[in-house]
Amino acid sequence: QVQLVESGGGLVQAGGSLRLSCAASGSIQGIYLMGWYRQAPGKQRELVAHMSRSGTTNVADSVKGRFTISRDNAKNTVSLQMDSLEPEDTAVYYCNARDRFAVLNYWGQGTQVTVSS
Repeated sequence: QVQLVESGGGLVQAGGSLRLSCAASGSIQGIYLMGWYRQAPGKQRELVAHMSRSGTTNVADSVKGRFTISRDNAKNTVSLQMDSLEPEDTAVYYCNARDRFAVLNYWGQGTQVTVSS
């Protein structure tokens, strides 16, 4: 089992910034990808960004140039720096960690990000 503990999030005005962090603990040896998903009310959960253990990233087009993902393998953490936030970024953000083939797939409890216009 892997436990994911998120921090950050909150309320910010449009154009502002927030930083999300996630720390993994437990049986983390098999974890390959770490990243963030989000789910807005009435919408499906979607990938925001993830990073492999080797540093390869996959970032959603909607946040490219505004959000930056970083990962510290030694500390088993992943962070998401969110700049130039827009009201459309309002959602619950979930930390995710999984192995290469998604056989093992873990989620954090979620943290609310609200961007006011």
